[in-house]
Amino acid sequence: MNAGGLRTGERGEPLLSAGDRFASSPGLVSRLLAPGFRAVVNAVDAGLGRGSMLAHLPDGTTRLLGGRAPGFDVRIEVKDWRARLRLATSGSIGWYQAYEAGEWECDDMVALFAIMGDNARSLGNVARSSGPFKWVAKLAHRINRNSRSGARRNIAAHYDLGNDFYRAWLDTSMTYSSALGLSERADERADEGALEAGQSAKCEALQKRLGAPAETLEIGCGWGVLADKLAQGGARVTAISLSEEQLAFAREQRSAAIAFERRDYRDVEGQYDAVVSVEMVEALGREYWPDFMDVMAQSLKPGGRAALQYISFNEDLFETYAGTVDFIQAYIFPGGLLIKTSEFRALAEERGLSWEDQTDFGLDYAETLRIWRKRFDTAVEEGRLPHGFDARFVRLWRYYLAYCEAGFRCRNVDVHQVTLTKG
Repeated sequence: MNAGGLRTGERGEPLLSAGDRFASSPGLVSRLLAPGFRAVVNAVDAGLGRGSMLAHLPDGTTRLLGGRAPGFDVRIEVKDWRARLRLATSGSIGWYQAYEAGEWECDDMVALFAIMGDNARSLGNVARSSGPFKWVAKLAHRINRNSRSGARRNIAAHYDLGNDFYRAWLDTSMTYSSALGLSERADERADEGALEAGQSAKCEALQKRLGAPAETLEIGCGWGVLADKLAQGGARVTAISLSEEQLAFAREQRSAAIAFERRDYRDVEGQYDAVVSVEMVEALGREYWPDFMDVMAQSLKPGGRAALQYISFNEDLFETYAGTVDFIQAYIFPGGLLIKTSEFRALAEERGLSWEDQTDFGLDYAETLRIWRKRFDTAVEEGRLPHGFDARFVRLWRYYLAYCEAGFRCRNVDVHQVTLTKG
């Protein structure tokens, strides 16, 4: 049973339960005081230097917040003052819980999240957790740290939702990372073909970074499409993951010559001509970044090359972001944290790995997420989601895809490819 007394589906329950550890419900006193939180509305208005928010408030009034300079624009209906209270005390986690409780709705969630992100500096702490909740959330997040046992649990909660679930809305290659080049040819009439082409372009770009290695290690292999392409190019590939579901699919659908293994990256042995890892490092948590770079350095032969695709958070805002727990960490990727590029690069260079040819393509990820969201909605409408995912989970997943797209739209979040070379 969830906090509202509704039974959740059996599938997706680990994510929902993990998020519920962060749940906060305004008490009676807070509910009585909630109308006084118009001050929060005033603070949002003052902090919106770009874009506008037309807000319909619980007392029947309508206010235009911001509107001082061009930016993202959105209409929002706040149905209950408790939504603003949750935002003021619990940040993005509380804002999601208010959405789940039906306390607000808007015409464009991507625009809503993007305007908040675009004005993050001027809004300050208006949309961040504060007071006791901040420390309770940090403690709950600490439980999700990626020790060896914790990493297996965290990966299973997200990636073992089921191959049939992901197959319903990913492209046919079963690729769950950013495509490349989509922002250059965005066309809703050709989304499917564009997504397929963009995912293929991404793999080709990574292959080019690696050259023609004889032996390649992939850390975090997903459903095996990149490993398959590398094997087709003549490499002997060892591909590791902690997801039982992904490995089962890869072993059945990909080249039998690939060694797909369930192994923690910290247990990698031997050396390779090349190492590749795509959007795996965001699952580590900051305390494990040095361990990952140790493995990269130790696993490469002298002169070997590694190709990384990773997601970063804005450098200027990173410490504030890392000092709180957000919606994604609570409900979607337990134990996760986006990367601070300067720190990650320093860790690589300290270990003798040169950082070369960094490419940034965040708007391509925004388009990738837009297409995934469209495909997910279509799968829901057509009844193609597998049995066991209830309405609460569907709302969570839609919210997640919109939230992530907004991060790339407002440029607080970016995605990169980089080559590391061992001297």
